[in-house]
Amino acid sequence: MKKIDKKTADAYFRTRTILICVYLVIGFSASFGAVFFAESLAEFTFNGFPLHYYMGAQGAVLTFIILLFVNAIVSDRIDKKYGIDEARNETIGSGKTVDH
Repeated sequence: MKKIDKKTADAYFRTRTILICVYLVIGFSASFGAVFFAESLAEFTFNGFPLHYYMGAQGAVLTFIILLFVNAIVSDRIDKKYGIDEARNETIGSGKTVDH
């Protein structure tokens, strides 16, 4: 199996780490933002519920589900960019020879 050079591996892991940090900040904001600003968000309604209640009950969960799908799509694109895509993994896993 062809090895990835250090610069490419470092760039890949740096990109992945930055994205994970961004996702954590978004998740933290969705979870705790509703709690921190509950009094000011009580003025707004969504589907007949106060916004802070809706974000605590459903909005944060929906945000996390959306983040999961976004992460999957972005991860596939990053993998292809750095040559770690699914087609290459299937070639390696099927026993076909790969250049060294």
